[in-house]
Amino acid sequence: MPPRFLVPTDGSDPATAALEHTLDIANERDATVHLLHVADTNQPSLTRLGTDVVDVLEEEGESVVSEGATLAEERGVSVVTDVVQGDPRPTIVDYVSADAFEFIAMGAHGRRGLGEYVLGSVTDHVVNRSPVPVMTVRAADGVTPTYPYTDVLVPTDGSDHATAALKLAAAAAERTGATLHLLSIVDELPEVGDAESAQLSEQLEENVQTVLDEAATTATQAGVDDVTTTIATGTMPQEVTRYADEKEIDLVVMGTHGHTGLDRHLLGSFTERVIRTSPVPVLTTRADEQA
Repeated sequence: MPPRFLVPTDGSDPATAALEHTLDIANERDATVHLLHVADTNQPSLTRLGTDVVDVLEEEGESVVSEGATLAEERGVSVVTDVVQGDPRPTIVDYVSADAFEFIAMGAHGRRGLGEYVLGSVTDHVVNRSPVPVMTVRAADGVTPTYPYTDVLVPTDGSDHATAALKLAAAAAERTGATLHLLSIVDELPEVGDAESAQLSEQLEENVQTVLDEAATTATQAGVDDVTTTIATGTMPQEVTRYADEKEIDLVVMGTHGHTGLDRHLLGSFTERVIRTSPVPVLTTRADEQA
């Protein structure tokens, strides 16, 4: 069965960027793209036109998916459209849960405020709740995502979530013949006595290198021919973004810990900030998705 990708869209620039990148992937893989628009029932939408009562939001949704379908048809990609009513957050998750999609592609709205990184509530909810991986794409000026991928980056710490991301990234790299970059990031060590500091640094580097070596073995066994490993010192979001820029990475793949707290849906701050700042698409996955 050909792969199927879901693209929820509201017609915004980020959503269109996500759709266009998904069309590139679908065209190469002979996949079907499903365009979904959710008419938000939290907003008033009924109006009277003459003697008829119409749902304005549903009509807007039909226009949005029609424009997206035109883009798909121009690329020769099979497309299915759907407009449904509901709260976009649970509706998108329920929609993908009820069918067999390989991934969801959504627009990321970038940074808002001075130094503040805010993930849109819909994308936030979907990333944390989706039963399949979610690709977020920014609508950055002058930046067009590349496909097929030639360089894929996976930040890893050896955790279950990072391992799930590694398996997903290895599959993408093997499929496109890309180089897989494995990156482990450690914080700077606190200042202690010279001998003690040197010993801690050496031990930490050995531990991190072991994690990278094990990840490289996993990737090689998955069929990836070209794997590189790097240890960086600093903060996760900054180092991932810096590495992606310097190495001209095409795709970042990361694990996320999913929802936390009592019915509270929060994306881990590191992954959230990478999504906000990454110059390229970010594919997120949870460990339970890969179980």
